[in-house]
Amino acid sequence: MIDLTWKLFSQTGNIETYLLMKELENTTDTPNTDIDTESRHTPLSD
Repeated sequence: MIDLTWKLFSQTGNIETYLLMKELENTTDTPNTDIDTESRHTPLSD
C-alpha cells in the first residue's frame, strides 16, 4: 500500500497523498506497546 501511495504521489505531487503515505508508514512501524509490555511481565516466584 505504501508503494502505491508513493507512486501516486510521485506522479501527481499531491501533498495529501504524501501525508497518507507517511501516516501509513507510522502505523505499520509502530509496534503495539500493550502487547510488548504484557509479554515482558513475568510472575514472581516465592
